[in-house]
Amino acid sequence: MLFNSLHFVLFFPVVMALYFIIKPKYRWVLLLIASYYFYMSWNPIYIVLILFSTIIDYTVGIFLEKEKRRIQRNVLLIVSLSSNLGLLFLFKYYNFFNSAVADTLLLFGYEYSYSVLNVLLPVGISFYTFQTLSYTIDIYKGRQSAQHHFGKFALFVSFFPQLVAGPIERSTNLLPQFDKEFEFDYQRITDGFKLMFWGLFKKVVIADKLAIIVNQVYNDVDSYDGFTLLLATIFFAFQIFCDFSGYSDIAIGCAKVFGFDLMKNFQIPYYSKNISEFWKRWHISLSTWFRDYVYIPLGGNRTSKVRWYFNLFITFFISGIWHGANWTFLIWGSLHGLYLICAIVFKKTKTVINHTLGLTDGKLVTKIVQISTTFFLVDFAWIFFRANSVNDALTIIQRITNINLNPTALVNSLYQLGVDRETLITALLSILIMEIVHLFDRSGPFIDKLNRLSTWKRCVIYYSLTLYFLFLGTFSEQDLIYFQFK
Repeated sequence: MLFNSLHFVLFFPVVMALYFIIKPKYRWVLLLIASYYFYMSWNPIYIVLILFSTIIDYTVGIFLEKEKRRIQRNVLLIVSLSSNLGLLFLFKYYNFFNSAVADTLLLFGYEYSYSVLNVLLPVGISFYTFQTLSYTIDIYKGRQSAQHHFGKFALFVSFFPQLVAGPIERSTNLLPQFDKEFEFDYQRITDGFKLMFWGLFKKVVIADKLAIIVNQVYNDVDSYDGFTLLLATIFFAFQIFCDFSGYSDIAIGCAKVFGFDLMKNFQIPYYSKNISEFWKRWHISLSTWFRDYVYIPLGGNRTSKVRWYFNLFITFFISGIWHGANWTFLIWGSLHGLYLICAIVFKKTKTVINHTLGLTDGKLVTKIVQISTTFFLVDFAWIFFRANSVNDALTIIQRITNINLNPTALVNSLYQLGVDRETLITALLSILIMEIVHLFDRSGPFIDKLNRLSTWKRCVIYYSLTLYFLFLGTFSEQDLIYFQFK
């Protein structure tokens, strides 16, 4: 069930109505049933996997809380890690791993045959696996007490607003909220719906419009020139942001309607002045997960410089693997790791260059240069993220670096995008509207600013955006990009 589907439009109001009708002490039961139904609407059999992870980590958590002996605690942690990561490996990485082994052995003259596992990758498995693992690790580290209510723990693992694509919630934040009683709060509910609508706007009006262009170009890179490929690459940067941040907004807004607060997952990432800042603003729930459960346990920056560089690189390398079983994702993750290492290595050189060019912190020109440079680096890495293969990515880069700057040729490239003028103008205008909202959002939540406007001004904005949404949106129930990462 997609957030941008008729199925969800019918499902959500029913759940919401029942939620506020029944007694608060039974609401967790309704949400658990709704969450399981939501997940089973994709493939009913895969609910078994969620139940398996739930039972394993619930049981391990109970025993970890009681167990004081170090060896036994380590064994319990290994049981949780191996069970959850084992399932993730089997469904997501088995074929890729065996293919890589076969290719490597073939270089040395050895043949390696294996059976291909032809199964559908369970939706959301990467997200709920990380969420439940963080719970077990937090108990192991003494940061979290075990949840003894099995039903509420099952709800923590499967809570439908953020089940299939995050935000990846921490047990310390979400679990305690299931014990609270929320009254019907008109302001909170309307704010939740506003956030859901804004997420749908980004998904349906911007991301799905841009997808028409990006998919056509990236699925046939040999047929397009450098400028067309460059435009498609820039459009993909906005497509993936609107697609994924749109989903996060809907998820956060949906949870807010019920009274729950999920963590913010995006904070205007393309306004970042460096790569480090970008990762503090992009997919925050995942980047902080890798920071807390991979980077810091490896030693973080409290080590030698060489080990620090290794910790950064391996963290982003694993992040690339998490996103998908393909060499393109490994290169994407590795690039971001190298970006951060280079920023550290050449920090003094950068300071000298900035001083020579007069680019001092705080100046508008300096900010523009920093933001533009960061966007360029991020967008370059997106080429590998979106390309269907490494060869396609290299072809795109080679053609972009040989762009014909003849004005006539550039205009002709626009016509190669394969969409009509209306679609292109709508996409560009929608991006402009989004960026205007982002500018207002920088000094505080845009919704709060809307609430302070007079009634007639709010009505003009709401009705205008609704009409724009209804007439110019793409209502084809396209999957979210992050569904491919499960």
